[in-house]
Amino acid sequence: MRDEQAHLSRISTEWDLVFQAHHGPPDEVSAAQTKLMVRYAGAVHRYLLGALRDPELASELNQEFALRFLRGSLHRADPSRGRFRDFLKRALRNLMIDHYRKQQRALGSIDGPNVPEPVAPDGGPSDFDQQFTESWKRELMAQAWAALARHQERTGQPLHTVLQHRVRHPNMKSPELASLLSAILGKPVQAGWVREAISKARDHFVIALLDGVRASLQEPSREAILEELADLELLEYCRPTLERRGIIR
Repeated sequence: MRDEQAHLSRISTEWDLVFQAHHGPPDEVSAAQTKLMVRYAGAVHRYLLGALRDPELASELNQEFALRFLRGSLHRADPSRGRFRDFLKRALRNLMIDHYRKQQRALGSIDGPNVPEPVAPDGGPSDFDQQFTESWKRELMAQAWAALARHQERTGQPLHTVLQHRVRHPNMKSPELASLLSAILGKPVQAGWVREAISKARDHFVIALLDGVRASLQEPSREAILEELADLELLEYCRPTLERRGIIR
């Protein structure tokens, strides 16, 4: 079995961290809660910024979400209920409904069945799932970019720089990109080197995406990870790397 396949089957989910955050010793609880917030809160804040279009209000609700999170809302998180993404989505939906109720009370409106559902930018209630999923996807990709940047800093291999400029110039041919990167890197590089570097960079990026996805799954099996990638519309991007590594055929 290839290393990546063993990696996918070996690594346990961060649900253990969820329970540690509420049942471990006080110092471990604090550390676990902090790690969970750092890993997952970005997707929540991205949604709030897009949905509310008010940075101050988004920041206020983000702080409220963090307070609820740290006060023990996770005691209702159960691995048998599936993806951690779904748990956060439910918690965010409740936060938004509470926000709308407060607005109604402030305006003297009748509280009750007329409370609107959370909405996405320029959309109706049915867009909430889609918009939060997009925020989650963007956060996973941001974390993968950060992981690639750390790899570049640690190894000196300019993979982050190469992939970044490939994305910025999608229509640029390898010789042209080699000329651009030669100037940026301060050393001559050839088209063949660029193609190889892009392939390596994409592999590192995809593996980072896999790590982000598996951390939020109840059982990070190969099938569950592939299903989540498909749900997030990332599978086709990841497919070349997964095929090269023998993870899928």
